[in-house]
Amino acid sequence: MNARRGTLAARRLLFPGLMTAVMVLLLCALGTWQVYRLQWKLAVLAQIAAAEQAPALPLTATPGPYQKVAVSGRFDYTKVALYGAEARDTKAGPTMGAYQLVPLMRDNAPPILVERGWMPQPDTVPLSKPDGTVTVTGYVRPSEAPHWFSPAADLRERRFYTLDTDAIGIALGLPAPEPFVLVALGPDSTSTFPIPAQHLPQPPNNHLSYAITWYGLAVAAIAVFVVWARKESRPAP
Repeated sequence: MNARRGTLAARRLLFPGLMTAVMVLLLCALGTWQVYRLQWKLAVLAQIAAAEQAPALPLTATPGPYQKVAVSGRFDYTKVALYGAEARDTKAGPTMGAYQLVPLMRDNAPPILVERGWMPQPDTVPLSKPDGTVTVTGYVRPSEAPHWFSPAADLRERRFYTLDTDAIGIALGLPAPEPFVLVALGPDSTSTFPIPAQHLPQPPNNHLSYAITWYGLAVAAIAVFVVWARKESRPAP
């Protein structure tokens, strides 16, 4: 009788036990993936920190992401474009704006799309337009590919929401530009626009908390199953 009761109890526990095992394996896999992502993010942040402290270098044929470089050329203001949409606090209050993209034309070299900085929209403020040969110091931001949910570009207004250098170059009638955008670095300004970036980007690093969450859920799933299994295994009164 006891053996039969034990067999029935084991059968009742089989399917929930298998489901719990699958769930725990999945949660542990997600936690481990976040650990790998943490190591990758730490390496990226270290690369950015090193580039932040280093002086700007001459542009090479294949610059790395976030590398700080200095490039000389001439801005072509007939082919200005806008990227993204961002609200900022200004003297006039919260203001919607975008980032100005201007091609930097170089002799015997492909043009470079330069993100000169943020400017309010509509652009009823004074804009700096340096003429002649200029040297731009900034960091390299690789070209991006649009995703399913990326907003469509407004070609008539030359407004883009993905830094796809090939698509932007075609829309502006440029020769094939470099496969990256040069994000200009400079001091903050409250009188002239566009306002350049003041430092390299600092991507968020939440992977450790995500890993702890996934592993914690795995432990919780095991605890819930153990408590339930003990309750189910008790002999009926």
